[in-house]
Amino acid sequence: MPRSPTPQAPAAPASYEEALAELDRLLQAMEGGQLPLDKLLESYQRGSQLLTFCRGRLKAVEDQIQVLEEGQLKPWTNE
Repeated sequence: MPRSPTPQAPAAPASYEEALAELDRLLQAMEGGQLPLDKLLESYQRGSQLLTFCRGRLKAVEDQIQVLEEGQLKPWTNE
């Protein structure tokens, strides 16, 4: 029996706003109740990825704000 090709993981969003917009679209589709079960699961997984991305971006901004020193914003490094 031939195996179906493994679907490629969706690309990471280019920005927080893009991720939020995609998350909103997914949520609307899921709440509509018209998705088949497998598509619903895919949407849930993608939503989880987008949520993780958004949380990471918010945390990075929060970290930058916390390093304000004498009115100057220091560059944030992901260490």
